[in-house]
Amino acid sequence: MDNKALAIEAVNLVKPAIEQLFTKTCRAELHIVIMNPQLKPWEASFDDAILHECTLGTPETWPAPFDELARNKAAQTWRDSVANINHHTMHPSSLREGDVLFYGSFVYGNIVVACSGVEPWFDMLVSGWIAVALEQLTINEYQTTKAAEPTRRYRA
Repeated sequence: MDNKALAIEAVNLVKPAIEQLFTKTCRAELHIVIMNPQLKPWEASFDDAILHECTLGTPETWPAPFDELARNKAAQTWRDSVANINHHTMHPSSLREGDVLFYGSFVYGNIVVACSGVEPWFDMLVSGWIAVALEQLTINEYQTTKAAEPTRRYRA
């Protein structure tokens, strides 16, 4: 399975929890951006490094451009490999012109996920769920492949 398929699977895996969380949030709208964990900022453009993005809810009714905000959060996070809450709370000197002033991203190993649409703390929570799910699904795929093909030496 490739990383994009695993990213889609990760979103689908946590979607029931997101839908339950929507009962506590200010709205039931969310845009999700997952960066390719195999690419670094010096290896690819931001747009080329987006592994997967999707929307939950109805973008036609959004009070703000949550897709743009989520991409901006992802860009902040991807360029420094730290959740953008760090930029806002501990290192605001690292904020650049045009950076969004809300947090809502998560870093787990090389996985960067950012969300926008609900309260920043819940954007960050959902980002964390997806990042951890993606890593664990990848571990499962990796271990299953190794068990099925014990003489295989390299990842396909």
